[in-house]
Amino acid sequence: MLVLKRTNSEHPDFINLVKLLDAYLCIVDGEDHAFYSQYNKIDLLNHVVVAYSNDLPVGCGSFKQFNKETVEIKRMYVVPDFREKGVAKKILTELELWAKELNTKKCVLETGKRQVEAVSFYKKNKYSLIPNFGPYIDVDNSLCFVKEL
Repeated sequence: MLVLKRTNSEHPDFINLVKLLDAYLCIVDGEDHAFYSQYNKIDLLNHVVVAYSNDLPVGCGSFKQFNKETVEIKRMYVVPDFREKGVAKKILTELELWAKELNTKKCVLETGKRQVEAVSFYKKNKYSLIPNFGPYIDVDNSLCFVKEL
């Protein structure tokens, strides 16, 4: 059974999952990794979800305020043995629910073109491509998405 826990970025299980995520992204992003990592700091995230299977942390995600009515989904990750089992969808759904509870109107996010599984996942979950925002403007490898809540 999957259990979702709402917490913040100080939670040790979240920190450990993010280390795994960063190691994965270092390979996928290659020489672009240093650019992206500067926008993925976790020291100020107050809205984090960690997924557990039999008390084992298997996935995570978070959001941060983007503007008054919008949050940005960040640090989505599921350990390889638990991919393709609906864990990411449950995490994303919980993040969206939490954002709605805070009167958020929409979610935005950025992912890399090389992260083909992530791109497919967000499209399946009704996220639409938008022009790149913020630090990702004019970054060829970035794709930005939005979803109305």
